[in-house]
Amino acid sequence: MRLERVAAHVPAGARLADIGSDHGYLPVALMRRGAIVAAVAGEVALTPFRAAERTVRENDLEQHITVRLASGLSAIEPVDGITAISICGMGGETIRDILDHGKARLSGQERLILQPNGGEQPLRQWLMEHDYRILVEELLREKRFDYEIIVAERAGPVAYTPEELYFGPLQMQARSPAFLAKWQRILREKQKTLNSFAHAREAVPEEKLQEIARQARWIVELLG
Repeated sequence: MRLERVAAHVPAGARLADIGSDHGYLPVALMRRGAIVAAVAGEVALTPFRAAERTVRENDLEQHITVRLASGLSAIEPVDGITAISICGMGGETIRDILDHGKARLSGQERLILQPNGGEQPLRQWLMEHDYRILVEELLREKRFDYEIIVAERAGPVAYTPEELYFGPLQMQARSPAFLAKWQRILREKQKTLNSFAHAREAVPEEKLQEIARQARWIVELLG
């Protein structure tokens, strides 16, 4: 379901770079549907790299999908003419670091389709600092986990409030049932954490306490 939702945000006729492609399922599925014209599947580890090569070969797509063993955006070459980049299934901080280390490989014309497993706040912060506007935010729950999809394009300076970076600017507006349920769960966790800190024998750094208390306050306000 998660890959289906990511696939839905790849523009028709795109030249896709799927970074951390694992088995190469996303570019292969899109290519078989005729949804994209070319793809690069980048993988840093040898085992998934070979798995992606095998998936591409078994689907007779070697002419259209290039599998590269490379770290992050170094899988992309200028000749690829990439128009969309997907990075899915890793922590938000990891995705942020991949984008940051590979900045020189970004033309600024690509659509970014990102699916972080947690750590959305630092990722949104990076997007804002590098002039990327968030176009779509989607939240889905799969196997008792909440997953977010963030779609962004470079559009000149953009400003989000600390709360918008924390919750997601579009999610805050839409207030979907899945979104409200997610934050009710997180609020319960934060309150439990604050309670255990109150009863803890050893001192908890004041800064950490303040940060969690502030986030809990934001959530209470959000949920009204």
